Amino acid sequence: MSEPKNIIVVNDDGWGTAGIRLLAKEMTKLGHVTVIAPDGPRSGFAAAISAANPIYLRRVEDHDLNGAEVYVTNGTPADCIKIAREFLFPDTPIDLVVSGINHGSNASINAMYSGTIGACFVAAEKGIPAIGWSINDHHMDVDLHWLQPFLVEVTQHLYEEGIASRTIFNINAPVGEIQGIRWTRQCVGHWSQELAPINEPLPEGVQKGWRLAGEFINDEPSATDTDIWAMDHQLLAITPLTIDWTAYGSL
Repeated sequence: MSEPKNIIVVNDDGWGTAGIRLLAKEMTKLGHVTVIAPDGPRSGFAAAISAANPIYLRRVEDHDLNGAEVYVTNGTPADCIKIAREFLFPDTPIDLVVSGINHGSNASINAMYSGTIGACFVAAEKGIPAIGWSINDHHMDVDLHWLQPFLVEVTQHLYEEGIASRTIFNINAPVGEIQGIRWTRQCVGHWSQELAPINEPLPEGVQKGWRLAGEFINDEPSATDTDIWAMDHQLLAITPLTIDWTAYGSL
């Protein structure tokens, strides 16, 4: 398979964050890049769409992304893929969608909530190969230089090997030096104590308020084939996911 010629780069942290800027610059080494991203944070939006609100699009002219085209929307990451397919490239094949670099892990159950991965699922639904990249740190100034050398090499390898229909790759990186690459499965885990009470004054008529918080619990800490274990051991975790949610074992 040849290198991708037409690449869409998207994220859920919003246009201008360090992760998407680095990813876009690196992807220009593989083909023509069109960035289309939300105008602000959309973390936790999964594959949500703007069903009740109009979606707007504007082009960004002033940027330094190595010749990429850049668009910003008030919509969700999933909306971004729909706009790319229906409006930006209605008659031109999109060879690859690359989503991220997400600031924060999308390993284990986090993939279910992720707008980064949600965009990949929408791409897969449309028959477009898709890869999501995340790093295990929510800080916007996280050091990405250890991850940078892997972005082009791994993306190109996965694309050339072929991404199966209705399948995406969810890649999660540890913070700091990466000591290898591991094929993994999703770790079984859950979130605990997810709501933190709001202590400041509440709007009139409101009795209670919370902010999302919580602690991730690894339900299989001894398993050595999971994405969480790989990141805990400074390995880049590559996990294939599918948009087919059928529980075949229960049929």
